[in-house]
Amino acid sequence: MSGEPVHHESRGQPSRNAARALSQGGQSGTPSPSLQIPSRSDPDRTLSRDRVVAAFDFDGTITTSDSLRDFVHYTVGSPRLIYGAIRAAPWMAGMLIGTCDRGTAKAHFLAATIGAMTRRKLEDAAHQYVAQRLPKLIRPEMAVRVQEHKRRGHQLVLVSASPALYLKVWATAAGFDAVLATELEFHDDRFSGHLASPNCWGPEKVRRLQQWFDGDQPRVLYAYGDSQGDREMLALADHAWLRGHGEMPPIDA
Repeated sequence: MSGEPVHHESRGQPSRNAARALSQGGQSGTPSPSLQIPSRSDPDRTLSRDRVVAAFDFDGTITTSDSLRDFVHYTVGSPRLIYGAIRAAPWMAGMLIGTCDRGTAKAHFLAATIGAMTRRKLEDAAHQYVAQRLPKLIRPEMAVRVQEHKRRGHQLVLVSASPALYLKVWATAAGFDAVLATELEFHDDRFSGHLASPNCWGPEKVRRLQQWFDGDQPRVLYAYGDSQGDREMLALADHAWLRGHGEMPPIDA
């Protein structure tokens, strides 16, 4: 699927593009030299005879819109959200022209909005958000797809650039086996305003998946995405689906 076209959104105002890119967690620069994407026909590749994995992106794939901005808005309100966007504007502008890493821009935005909040308050906000707000963003057909994989005994893994803070709460309730997402850094039980992991986007998604496989490659890998940041993950899969490019593949494993 590496040669399959990837949907590009039409250009809008810079602030909208920056916010969208922040939510997707895109990283500028070249892939990490440690990244290796094995061919599905690689003879040295160890396959688990019974392991079938379904890997899902979250924002735009499972949801109808961006969850990061929505979570921040839900947690701190409109005034703080706007303040944070203004404070982070220099880094967001740099992100758009390729002079600033997306992770850095995202960290500045989060530092200006939820920065210095305690771990307990953020975890409480995450549980409330998942219970009260996030269900409205979930696409019904994707919820059905997730449960169909679960019914067949497949392992479910959520692979997203959005914060694991609230994704783990949702994914646990939805029956996922693992969440590979962007982690926030805490010092003395307060959010430090920095990320504790690289943005889980593009090549980083594959690196995190391979780390999670731990040498036990699945016999069959399904992957679902909606953007440029999912390309490498989709290329790794036996059955890949990109939103806007045809019907989802049948589940026959």
